[in-house]
Amino acid sequence: MESAEQHLKYHTPVLAREILDLLELKSGDHCVDATLGDGGHTSLLLNATAPNGRVLGIDADIEGLNRARSRLSSFGKRVQIANDNFTNMGKLVNEYNFHPISAILFDLGLSSYQLDQASRGFSFRDNNLDMRLQSNQVLQAADIVNSYSEKDLEQLLITYGEEPHARRITRTIIRHRPISSAWELAQVIERAVPRRGRRTHPATKSFQAIRIRVNNDLKNLETSLYEAMNTLKQGGRLAVIAYHSLEDRMVKLFYRKESQDCVCPSEQLECICEHKAKLHVLNKKIVRPTDEEIELNPRSRSARLRVAMTLGLEGSFNYGYSNPC
Repeated sequence: MESAEQHLKYHTPVLAREILDLLELKSGDHCVDATLGDGGHTSLLLNATAPNGRVLGIDADIEGLNRARSRLSSFGKRVQIANDNFTNMGKLVNEYNFHPISAILFDLGLSSYQLDQASRGFSFRDNNLDMRLQSNQVLQAADIVNSYSEKDLEQLLITYGEEPHARRITRTIIRHRPISSAWELAQVIERAVPRRGRRTHPATKSFQAIRIRVNNDLKNLETSLYEAMNTLKQGGRLAVIAYHSLEDRMVKLFYRKESQDCVCPSEQLECICEHKAKLHVLNKKIVRPTDEEIELNPRSRSARLRVAMTLGLEGSFNYGYSNPC
């Protein structure tokens, strides 16, 4: 267990109680934390599967892994940490002999540590314009901000940021090039779209769009959802915490498709797809943080949790499950 000092030092895992309620873990279960971060959720999974359950933690961010190793050191060999992208989950599960897998968790948000590091470029006050999760990635945020054409930059903000003021922001960015820091970019965007009582900073959606493009977030998530579903044992549970509508919509549509026997167009009179349901959605209604959690951890306010369970070969599942939502 963590001391009060350690708890304040590390990122606070969101929706902790709700995740444990929906995953229904037992002693000895094997799990994957696909987004290890500071190891907060991993610690929860390890405690829930004690004394001999194991967790494979995966993260592309090497700095985050070093912090997680320190936080989780007391769990010894019950935790295995891999510096890799979660798109390689299936390979890693085989490599570390983690079968069978009872639960897989994705927390798609950035950790407080990443947001608070001025060198990373994720925060509006940062010195660098980087936003890479892995330092060996070629594309950086500065490349997008200073090199993209006006048309491509505007389309990026629309597609990945759903930014209604994309054209105005793009033109303002073009006029102020070169932009050398995340702080400067945030100031430029605020000139284009003043705050005027907004709850969130006007640069929020633009930063989201740029970060998604730099790290190829949506494509990686799509690949990994299929990887996770095919890695889980029968009756295993897949939990995803998303923080913006693009990610959440992708998870929602994936769950919807994989919980149906037929995905043919509605005008198709006879099924020709031969698609079989592989999932059962456990919480039809999205799970959000309570007011109490948001008060304690304001960064949890946009979290949205969806959980599904893998079906058996005949599409059967445990109807006795009690949905807490």
